[in-house]
Formats: sequence, structure tokens, C-alpha cells
Amino acid sequence: MPNDLKSRARALLRSSPMRQSLWLSLLFVAASSLSLGITYYVAQGAQRQAIEESLTQDMAGFRATPSAAALAAIVNAETAETDPQRRLLSYRRFGGRVVAGNAAIMQQQEGFRIIALGPEPVEIQGRFISLSEYIHGGLLTVAQTAEPLDTLRQTFLRVFLFSLLPAIGIAVLGGVLLARRSARALRGIEHTLSALTSGDLSARVPETVQSKGDIGRIGHSVNRMAEAQQQSTEALRQVSADIAHDLKTPIQRVAVQLARLQEVSDLPAAAQDLADQALEETRRITSTFQALLQIAQLEGGTPKSRFEPVDLCEVAATFAEIYEPAAEEQNRSFALSLPDTPVLVAGDRALIGQMLANLIENALRHTPEGTGISLSLQQGEAATLSVRDHGPGIPEAEHKNVLRRLYRLEQSRTTPGSGLGLSLVAAIADLHGAELKLSSAEPGLQADVIFPVS
Repeated sequence: MPNDLKSRARALLRSSPMRQSLWLSLLFVAASSLSLGITYYVAQGAQRQAIEESLTQDMAGFRATPSAAALAAIVNAETAETDPQRRLLSYRRFGGRVVAGNAAIMQQQEGFRIIALGPEPVEIQGRFISLSEYIHGGLLTVAQTAEPLDTLRQTFLRVFLFSLLPAIGIAVLGGVLLARRSARALRGIEHTLSALTSGDLSARVPETVQSKGDIGRIGHSVNRMAEAQQQSTEALRQVSADIAHDLKTPIQRVAVQLARLQEVSDLPAAAQDLADQALEETRRITSTFQALLQIAQLEGGTPKSRFEPVDLCEVAATFAEIYEPAAEEQNRSFALSLPDTPVLVAGDRALIGQMLANLIENALRHTPEGTGISLSLQQGEAATLSVRDHGPGIPEAEHKNVLRRLYRLEQSRTTPGSGLGLSLVAAIADLHGAELKLSSAEPGLQADVIFPVS
């Protein structure tokens, strides 16, 4: 069996609908077996009681005989027309000699041995129900075959084999089919919730799951929740983009006016310093709004139309060549490790370069002098682009928080930065179907961008 079939079978067996189906099937088997067992016990008891009552009546008739000779005559008369395989009569005097009957019943160590009397004595096999009593100085034994009880047992066994077992099989098969249907519906809801959790707000429960019943109502509720969440998120995203877009132009105009103010020849030195500071702040604000607008565009998926095969080795080598001189000027080393063969992924070369530039600049900003950063690319089932520094790193509890927009570890926000660098990296990675993973390098931080290989 292929591995995917085995995994699907294990998943089906672990599912709640399947377990419930098996429990119900087991309950049906137990109830049916108990009912059949009780019926067999009652029927067998009634059959045995009927045989014992017949033997008791026979014994009462023999007891009414006036003498041993009369009893022997009656026994001989009845045995003349009696099949010893079905009914036994034996009347013995105390000396052990058979006076009358159609069988001799002899006790042995392993039980009783029955010999049918006649011209050629034959040993009789099978079970018998017997009744014995001393009458007129001898032991009278009356017995009937237990074959009706055996027949009854075989009948119930056939009922179990040819009626109950198929019913159990049908019940189990029906339960499995219903469980598979329920498990498929739950799997669709689970996949939808997983997609929503990972950020795909357009995910919906398939229409095939939205049937009548509890699972269908849950599917409808999940879709309504997803629709409301998507609308709220898109509205918030649109508002953020509109605010950033509307404020970008006025701020740029302010920057232009400040630049003109700097060109005034007779501007006092104090005013010149204030103009320089104000211009720097406006540039930071413009950069922040530009990053917010770019993140909104990336989340909208617009740049995907420009995707083409991109060689990560070439991109990494290009940016290593660009940033290596800057690292050396800051007394920091820059190490590069690339595979010998090209590593192609589907994407936008400019965006991948921007993502890599953000990671390198972030590493240079936090790496102390005398240490270095490393850029590496590894190819396996996926292509992993890694940037490592030797800075203070980021606490593990903050790894997810730093990917949020405008989030900064320094709550006072006194150092330069907008808190959008890693957010932009995460947005570019998501656009390319890649995963951004932050981990401690001890010391420092390692950022891995894991691309699916095309």
C-alpha cells in the first residue's frame, strides 16, 4: 500500500466519526450477540425441560406397574418399536443382569458406555438425557437423545453466521462510509480554518461540505466568519493604504519646501539645523508610508503577474558584492556561501533583491564592529536563503511580534527605524509562497527564507 494511502487510512481511523462508527458497530454487535445468546439460552432450557418432563412421565407410568415381571414385559414391549439411537430403556436387577430393555448402560472411569442390545450389540455414540429410579428391586433407566439440543445449537449458529454476521458487516461498512463522509467534511473545514489561520482570508469551506446537519451548519458558520473577517481586514487595509497614499503627497511637498528653505543663502545657522532635522524626519515619514503602501500592494498579490524564473545564486552574489565594501568600511566581515549550480524559483527579482537588502542592512545595523555577517544559500527539497549576524539577537518570544507592522522591540522608539523592515520581508516571502523563519544564532539572529523550488 502506498504511503499516502496508509497515512489516509491512519487519519481516517483516528478521526472522531470513524471512532464513533466503530463504537456504534461494537455496541450493535454486543447487543445482537447478547440478544441471540439469551434467546438460545431460553430456547435450550425449554427444549431440555420438555425432554425431562417426557422422561418423568414415562418413569411415572413404569412406576405404576404391579411387579418386576410386569415392568420387564412393558419395557420389552416398548423397546421392540423404539430406536436405541433416540430412546433408551434399561431395567437391571441388582445382580447386574439385564432383565429388559434395548441397551446396556455400563459405567467406566471416563463415564458411561451405552451398548445397544440385539443380535449384534453396537456401541451408541452421542449425548443423552437420562432419568434412573429403583423400581421392584431393579434399576430402571430411561433416556432420550439430546440431538434436539444439538440441532437447536446448530440452528442458532447458522443464524449467527448467515444472518447476524452479514448484518454486522453491513453495519460496519455503512458506519465506515458515513464516517468517511463526515471525516471528509471535517477535513474540508479543518483545511479552511488552517488556511484562514495562515492568512488566506479568501479560503472557504467547499460547497460539498455545506450539506444539511450539524457539520453543514458549522461549515456555513465558518464561511460567514471568514467573510466578515475578510471584509474587516480589507477595509482596514484599504483605510491604511488610503491614509498612507493621501498623506504621502503632502509630506513630499513639505520635504520640497524644506529643501528650498535650505537653499536660502542668508538663513541663520540655527534655522538651517532645524530645517535639516525637519527634512530628515519628513524623509523618514515618507519612507514609512512608502513601505506601508508597498506591503498593501504585496498583500493584494498584484506583483505576481511579473513572476518569472529567478536564480537565487545570482541575486545573492549581486547583493553580496554590493554590501561587502560597506561591511568592510564598518570594520565588519561579510561571508558568502553559495551552491555550484543555479537555484531557480518563481518570483520577482526586484522584490527578492529588496527582501535580501533589508535582511543584510538589518544584520549590519545590529552587528558589533569586529564581527561579521554571513549570507548562504542551501538547496534540498526547498531553497533556503539565510542571513546571520552576531548582534544581540531577538528574544524567541518576540519572533512573531517583530513581523508585525510598526512593531519595535524598543518601546520608547528613540532609535532610527520604522518597524517595517521585517514586515516587508515577511510580505515579500508570503507573496512568493516562501516562509520567513527567525532563530537564535547564539550569538546573533539568523533569518531563513525558505522557498519552494520550481
